[in-house]
Amino acid sequence: MNLISADAITAHNEPLLRHVRNDYEHLGEQLARRHIDIDTVRQQVAAFGVAIPSWGVGTGGTRFARFPGQGEPRNVFDKLQDCGVIQQLARATPTVSLHIPWDKCSDWSELRDAAASAGLAFDAMNSNTFSDQPGQAHSYKFGSLTHTDAATRAQAVAHNLECIEIGKALGSKALTVWIGDGSNFPGQQHFRRAFDRYLESAQQIYAALPGDWRMMLEHKICEPAFYATVIQDWGSSFLAAQTLGPKAQCLVDLGHHAPNVNIELIVARLIAAGKLAGFHFNDSKYGDDDLDAGSVSPYRLFLVFNELVAAAHEGVAFDPAYMLDQSHNVTDPIESLMTSAVQVQRSYAQALLVDRAALDAAQDANDALTATHLLKQAFQTDVTPLLQRVRLDAGGAIDPVAAYRASGYRQRVAGERPAAAGGGGGIV
Repeated sequence: MNLISADAITAHNEPLLRHVRNDYEHLGEQLARRHIDIDTVRQQVAAFGVAIPSWGVGTGGTRFARFPGQGEPRNVFDKLQDCGVIQQLARATPTVSLHIPWDKCSDWSELRDAAASAGLAFDAMNSNTFSDQPGQAHSYKFGSLTHTDAATRAQAVAHNLECIEIGKALGSKALTVWIGDGSNFPGQQHFRRAFDRYLESAQQIYAALPGDWRMMLEHKICEPAFYATVIQDWGSSFLAAQTLGPKAQCLVDLGHHAPNVNIELIVARLIAAGKLAGFHFNDSKYGDDDLDAGSVSPYRLFLVFNELVAAAHEGVAFDPAYMLDQSHNVTDPIESLMTSAVQVQRSYAQALLVDRAALDAAQDANDALTATHLLKQAFQTDVTPLLQRVRLDAGGAIDPVAAYRASGYRQRVAGERPAAAGGGGGIV
């Protein structure tokens, strides 16, 4: 993999080293006054990682148009190279999540070796039964796992089984299932029968899971089915996961909820039920906008991590998976993914600063003002020096975006990869 040279990263870091050391020491003194050891927090943050979606390194689009950028990845190997650069600079994204059939190749062992050479491993596999592919026998226009036609359902099940086999070859341990099935008109679909068909199809996929795998069920309130979606909320997802068995859990995408829904409360409920699979991180203003994580509501992202850190602090046994799931229409995808990974990392670090004993006491005393103040105090702490130190210790860039721009990587790959054509809407 032709990544950015280590010498270029070192040259970028050199003039910033003194500032990082001083800022880290100053932050450590501030935290010590709150009885927090900065080195302990740094070690916890250094162990945290969020997966990159392979499709995220290409320019996304809206329903109306797509405007490709320079150096668009041509295939899954180009995508891995871009993901390798993200991990090389930000040091928070050690895994990649593939989407089949978008990321198909002829030799999976070659792909696994290529990922290793870029310092990457593979996260959950993602199936695609929400769009038709060339040569498939049956269309998903009116559904996939819930289609009224048994042959179409069988085709969708077979595709998911194929994704499991590919994942086994790559070292993945999970399958994410999201379907666009639903209806756009009242009366178009029998709600209960559609859900029963989903369960019947999902049970066949579940039965094929290796013993150490998870099946992550992803819900979405609407789009492309705007009147009624079969798996439209965390309740539907929970019902399905509960029916399928212990290896089935519920995935939370931050953009897949109605405006003003209390997502951190959903997270708490799923943790309590032992059904939290993990997250797809992004941000939104109106709906499933797929904006950069923390670009609109960074406090909400912090509150999600507050629930996760609280559960871990209380000894709850759970192992959430973390992935970015964004569409970059007006920014360089590599830059957006690096800054989003750092933002997620920041929210985790801030949640680690909450005084849990004081918060428990305030909650037990019904002291609302003190309780919310404790959360705000952690959220308003600038942990930038800590994150910079984590990247520096791991061989990354103190300022990932500045180092990336200085490297000329985008211009270099633009000269190697043919320009992509713009045109119709849709994601990568």
